[in-house]
Amino acid sequence: MGASKTNAMRILDNKRIEYGMMSYDARDGKIDGITVADKIGKAPETVFKTLVTHNGPQQLYVFVIPVATELDLKKAAKAAGAKKIEMLAVKDLQKYTGYIRGGCSPIGMKRQYPTFIDESATNLPEIIVSGGKIGTQIVLKPTEFLEVTQAESVALIK
Repeated sequence: MGASKTNAMRILDNKRIEYGMMSYDARDGKIDGITVADKIGKAPETVFKTLVTHNGPQQLYVFVIPVATELDLKKAAKAAGAKKIEMLAVKDLQKYTGYIRGGCSPIGMKRQYPTFIDESATNLPEIIVSGGKIGTQIVLKPTEFLEVTQAESVALIK
């Protein structure tokens, strides 16, 4: 009896992409990326958080960066080809992505938004991203992450 599959996992299954699943106990309410990395016993530079930004109501961009780092909005806007971008309000996250804060996977959002991952990911044998619900993480190869999300690898952090 395993955990129920999330939309992100179903997409990876359909594309026959190998991945691992890691769970952590979120009952203490501590779901920030650094705490999650600690809970699953992985180095923070291998655990990535998903940030959703916009430059107006119709255009969203997804940025995936190591949990202990901060998104450089200028670099992000340049990568997205936008004059400027800002963070999407948490209250709008579920409406646009189908996911909630702390369980927002870059895989399997309601729509395929332009996605960018920090270039540091490409130097790692595997990366860890949200599995699509709080308490669930997905482990996969950076090349396969790029393939499934159609992401671009660029410098994104401060």
